[in-house]
Amino acid sequence: MPCLAVILALLSPRLALIAMWLFSNVLSRAFDSLLLPLIGFFVLPWTTLAYGVMWDVGTHAVTGFEWFVVVVAFLGTSAPSAAPPAAAASGRSRATRRGPRGGRAR
Repeated sequence: MPCLAVILALLSPRLALIAMWLFSNVLSRAFDSLLLPLIGFFVLPWTTLAYGVMWDVGTHAVTGFEWFVVVVAFLGTSAPSAAPPAAAASGRSRATRRGPRGGRAR
């Protein structure tokens, strides 16, 4: 059963958060209010999920290596929004693009 939960979390962290909220009390124990997990559901789902799991796995506090897991989840959540635009990622700049007739674009 834990393998199924990990696969669910990898495919959709928001669905995993909903399942954790419905079938366990991990999120209510890890967070003092409902507001922070609700904001995390929309803004940082991987980070919210990692913090809840790391809080429950250890000593009911996130310490040491558990913070590393939470930071990696944060970077995984925020990395797609920090990606450069497609033109910049392919290495083409505006000055080197060709126009419709093969000349330089203006």
